[in-house]
Amino acid sequence: MAIDLRARTALLLLTVGFVFAPVMAGPLAQDGSTSTAATSAAASAKVDATASSRSTPPGTAIASAHALSTDAGMEIMRAGGNAFDAAIAVSATLSVVEPISSGIGGGGFFLLHDARSGRDVFVDARETAPESATPEAYLDAKGELNRDRSVNGPWSAGIPGLPAALVHLAERYGRLPLKISLAPAIRIAREGFPIYARLEKGYATRREVMERYRGTRAVFLADGTPPQVGEILKQPDLARTLELLGEKGFDGFYRGDVAKKLLASVKQEGGKWRADELAGYRVKEREPLRFKYHEWDVITAPPPSSGGVAMAQILQILEGWDLSKLDAAHRTHLITEAMRRAYRDRTIYLGDPDFVRVPVARLTSPEYAAGQRASIHPEKALPSELLSGQPAPLEDDETTHFSIIDAEGNRVAATQTVNLLYGSGLVAPGTGVLLNNEMDDFALRPGTPNAFGVMGFEANAPKAGKRMLSSMTPSFIESKDKVAVLGAPGGSRIITEVLLGILAYDDGLDSRQVAALPRIHHQWMPDVISAEAGALAPDTVKALEAMGHKVNAAEQPWGNLQTVAWDKASNTLDGGTDPRNPVGKADVLLAPAR
Repeated sequence: MAIDLRARTALLLLTVGFVFAPVMAGPLAQDGSTSTAATSAAASAKVDATASSRSTPPGTAIASAHALSTDAGMEIMRAGGNAFDAAIAVSATLSVVEPISSGIGGGGFFLLHDARSGRDVFVDARETAPESATPEAYLDAKGELNRDRSVNGPWSAGIPGLPAALVHLAERYGRLPLKISLAPAIRIAREGFPIYARLEKGYATRREVMERYRGTRAVFLADGTPPQVGEILKQPDLARTLELLGEKGFDGFYRGDVAKKLLASVKQEGGKWRADELAGYRVKEREPLRFKYHEWDVITAPPPSSGGVAMAQILQILEGWDLSKLDAAHRTHLITEAMRRAYRDRTIYLGDPDFVRVPVARLTSPEYAAGQRASIHPEKALPSELLSGQPAPLEDDETTHFSIIDAEGNRVAATQTVNLLYGSGLVAPGTGVLLNNEMDDFALRPGTPNAFGVMGFEANAPKAGKRMLSSMTPSFIESKDKVAVLGAPGGSRIITEVLLGILAYDDGLDSRQVAALPRIHHQWMPDVISAEAGALAPDTVKALEAMGHKVNAAEQPWGNLQTVAWDKASNTLDGGTDPRNPVGKADVLLAPAR
């Protein structure tokens, strides 16, 4: 794809203060793979130009938030697996090495492209609410939201969905037995891995909650002291739980010994789960959301994710302007005004489509985007308080992500989470399973912001079996010349991370630059543009403030975008892992010559 230099220049105006330092993949190893250091920001490989007419990629590319999980995926590919088997290995290994971000006590979304059938499918493994989780259960004596109950301990946890997703992938899409794909994660859980800085820092932040619970202390205080960088964290109970999942499938987690221990732990700590709620959990296959942006087909997450709807709105609003011809201030102004409107609609309309009528067709239509675009003044910010917080009639975080493309053309974009740092803080004794605190993603008290500062109303109120609204936005984009897989963590900022990644690919940047791109964000309420330090030049900030924007231009870096791409014209693969995360890794494995 030809690079529009004006577009690239406009985009890079947003990156003042950042330097792209791509690390290329190493030489081919004897097994045919390319390897990068654990702190690598990218990987790439290409084949002889005579292969450029191939209709499938030249190998496999994987980008994830931890080197061990990327390596696990590659191990399974070498064992004869496909992208879906590799996804199981990467997901389960992240559950072992990133308990701060995700785990089998949580849930996730898996966007799949099955090359053989040409089908795209969205596997919804979001957690569900137990029957006990009524809105009243989360209010204190004054009727205010009980924040401790909503984010800590058993009441904050929904019924986990990730184990069911791994079983589903193996049974429906994988080539290998589940126990084979889980083997790397089981080995790492048993033998241990070195603690890194983010785990130590996150534990210090959550220490008071983590140390309330006997099962959590047994894992993270096994040697009598909190986790420290360089120590080896072993999780034998989690290894055994994963073994049971591999041996017995769904029943290995949702029934039997593990289920009994989960139920007993929740009950002991004052929560209320039932055996039939665990045994009754099911993943759901949904039709992905699709729309066009410039030359790209965008395939992304439908509700109960809010990400795809919001991105469709934002990108279709922005199609009314040639962003490449704008200075940084006006480009940022228009992008954030589009964000403002999409996040307002997220708050009002979106929820679990199995429980509420979500007007997806209307919200994602070009006509609706045109109306939203007409409300944007090119030189002035619209205060969020002037966008009504009441529904109008319509007809119609800490988290983790990984991206995979394989040599058959299969693709996986997967985002999984336990919500906040270390989820609920509660590890069920004897299981190694750290439970999520996803109940906080419901509108537990209408109009009250959750831990990420976003609000919700009746559409996202908790009900038994209902899935809480999410911002997770695993996505594919495809043009005549290129395919990219991307996604990110970051709570309510996930949507805008992925959005900026799509805009960057559209401007001709490669996967390394996409992953490293500085970030801006607006979510309607609070009414402020958030920007990483250095993302906006001082004169850009002044211009935005003159338009009426409030700008926080010095926030700490956020997110952890993982992306892989296949350039069909040159038949090359590359991957980018976010340089904000020093333990991430992107890698490429070339397929044997055919």
